[in-house]
Amino acid sequence: MRSCQGYSTDLPRSACALTGLFVVLISLFCPSLVHADNQDPYSMRPVRVAYVEFPPITYRTAEGEPAGEFVEITKKVAAEAGYELEFLYLPVARTYLYLQNGTVDLWLGLSATPVLSEASLESWSSPIAVELSAWYRQDTEALRHMDQLRGNTVIVISGYTYGGLRYWLDNQPDIRITEAPNHRSAVDMLKRKRGDYLLDYRQPVRNILTQPSDAIIRESEVRSRNSAWMFSLANPRAAILREAFDDAYLRLAERGEVPPVRPFQQTFVLPGFPDEYR
Repeated sequence: MRSCQGYSTDLPRSACALTGLFVVLISLFCPSLVHADNQDPYSMRPVRVAYVEFPPITYRTAEGEPAGEFVEITKKVAAEAGYELEFLYLPVARTYLYLQNGTVDLWLGLSATPVLSEASLESWSSPIAVELSAWYRQDTEALRHMDQLRGNTVIVISGYTYGGLRYWLDNQPDIRITEAPNHRSAVDMLKRKRGDYLLDYRQPVRNILTQPSDAIIRESEVRSRNSAWMFSLANPRAAILREAFDDAYLRLAERGEVPPVRPFQQTFVLPGFPDEYR
């Protein structure tokens, strides 16, 4: 009895040689058949990435392409980790739903989002800091305490939860809420005195304050937050994806190809900010 590729066999020596040659050819031309058991199956299809209209961090161009600082960082990280990406441009509410049911694998979002606490796995790294501000006209008093919102009308962006703060606002009988469909409309509503304060994130608003009449707009910081890659727990490989993205980000940061690593920082909150949403 002869040994053929480590197995006992009664085949003639010539048959053993042909068998060995066949295995070598298979490994050369069909490597996936030989190594499939060692590969992450999610590396074989694009990772589905949700992004929302949040310029200049994430947004869709006039040509319908994903763009923004967080998008570009994510593309580099995915390439370093060996994954292809498929971007889906979604409203915020649908993004939450798709993360919960696994329609998307990943959201370029914000950490500590209450509605996603049991549906997502946050990255260990946070590429970008994000600030929530209260915007007001120059003839309005600056916001120094949350109690100043009482008796006033607050403009919010439709679909935004502001890390859960929207729920608190809705439950305050002495705070009136009015919604705007987007950042530009919200600023215009504020200028027309359709609200006393606008709650919106710093980067998107500063990005659109380009009109001469926007000079009357002022800003008070309300809360700082951390960006994060939010992986859907409906995907059984969520933890593997997170480790791959975090490790790739660390390698790129060491080479200076992405912003330096910034750990999750203690966030600033305005006095009077509700404790349950800090």
